[in-house]
Amino acid sequence: MARLVFLGRLADSAGMAEMAVAPGPLEDILAGLNRDLAIVLLDERVRLALNGRLLPQTGAIVLGAGDELAFLPPVSGG
Repeated sequence: MARLVFLGRLADSAGMAEMAVAPGPLEDILAGLNRDLAIVLLDERVRLALNGRLLPQTGAIVLGAGDELAFLPPVSGG
C-alpha cells in the first residue's frame, strides 16, 4: 500500500489526516477519491511532497508500495 497524507485544512476536506491507497499513477488514485476532495487536491496552489521531498511538478507521479505522498495546503501569512 501507499499513503496519502493531508496537512492543514486539507485534512478537514478529506475528513482524515491520512489514507492508505493501492500503489499506481496519481491520476488513477485521485479518480477513485470523492470528486470534491480530488478537486481540492488538484488546486494549483497545493504542493506535493513524495517521501519527504517537495515535487517541483505534479505530472506523471506514480506511487509505489510504501510511498508517502503529502498534500500541503497553500500558506497565508502577513
